[in-house]
Amino acid sequence: MDVTMKAQKLDTIRVEKPWGVDRLPPPFDARTGGRVGEIWFRPPQSNPLLVKYIFTSERLSIQVHPDDRQAQARGLSAGKEECWYILDAEPDAVLGIGTLRALGERELADTARSGAIEALMEWHPVRANMFIHIPPGTVHAIGAGVTLVEIQQNVDVTYRLYDYGRPRELHLADGTAVAMAAPMSRDLCRQVDIAESALLLDSRHLVVAHLNANDLSPLADVRDGAMIVPLSGTVKADGVTAQAGECLWAEDVATIEAGAGARFLAGWHKP
Repeated sequence: MDVTMKAQKLDTIRVEKPWGVDRLPPPFDARTGGRVGEIWFRPPQSNPLLVKYIFTSERLSIQVHPDDRQAQARGLSAGKEECWYILDAEPDAVLGIGTLRALGERELADTARSGAIEALMEWHPVRANMFIHIPPGTVHAIGAGVTLVEIQQNVDVTYRLYDYGRPRELHLADGTAVAMAAPMSRDLCRQVDIAESALLLDSRHLVVAHLNANDLSPLADVRDGAMIVPLSGTVKADGVTAQAGECLWAEDVATIEAGAGARFLAGWHKP
């Protein structure tokens, strides 16, 4: 008899970053032992997605990711497409997405070297329950005072263009070659109605849905399993239960049950 589990709670991996926080917000254990900037949830090898929580006390670098073609030309397996769901933000918090005007490769490199790129970024006010899609090539940065969930292609490729003087490597040649520095397309950002279930993103690589306990219908299109990220309440898949601050991998989404008042994100890869 096949007793293989079709769901599993994923390990919580804390990652220190220079821009991270000294105390994590609930529901996480506040003690960090260092500046924790990210919590990772790695899926089984069969799933090409990665889920992260990101916590910022300082601005992240201005950066860009390549698409699949650009990444493979550089010897990588794939590019990096990602999206963000904002959990919390301080009143003056901002996200940098796009540039105020179109910048060519040479001008982008020059402004990155001089630091002028910071003033040329399009900085957007941010609040809880915003959802933002970051396609490859988008010049972007997360500001201070933000807590978010990121769902991305499971590839570690980031080209830093500008890092506010931190002593970390920049990647101007690759970064400016793959960047599409231009104003943000308005369809990349939306405010989520937390009372409703809805498909938030259906792109080349990522499909992401927000689900409320009373309507799990967006899961009907899942074919190869999904990453389940509880935002409130409890979610159960194949008998494995998770709550906010945890993450499930569910191979068979037909087994998913959400407790009363539960909300969660589901992310899956489009075959």
